[in-house]
Amino acid sequence: MRKLIQLAGIVMAVQGISGAVDRMIVQPFFGPILNFFNRVIVNRLDFLAGYELFANLSLAVLGVAVVIAADRTRPA
Repeated sequence: MRKLIQLAGIVMAVQGISGAVDRMIVQPFFGPILNFFNRVIVNRLDFLAGYELFANLSLAVLGVAVVIAADRTRPA
C-alpha cells in the first residue's frame, strides 16, 4: 500500500511540473497524459482562473509531500 501511495505522489509531482512547463511553453511530450490536471481540471474550476501556474506548482509540491509522508510511515 505504501508503494502505491508513493506512486500516486510521484504521478502528482510529475503532472504538476509538466503542467507548469505547459503553461509557460508548450509541452509536446505525453501531453494528454501528463497534462491532464492542467488541461482538464484547472480549466473547469473558475476560481483557478489566472492562477493556473500556481495550481500546477501546488500539485507538484503536494505530490512531493505525499511521497515523503508515505516514505516515513513504518511498514506493517
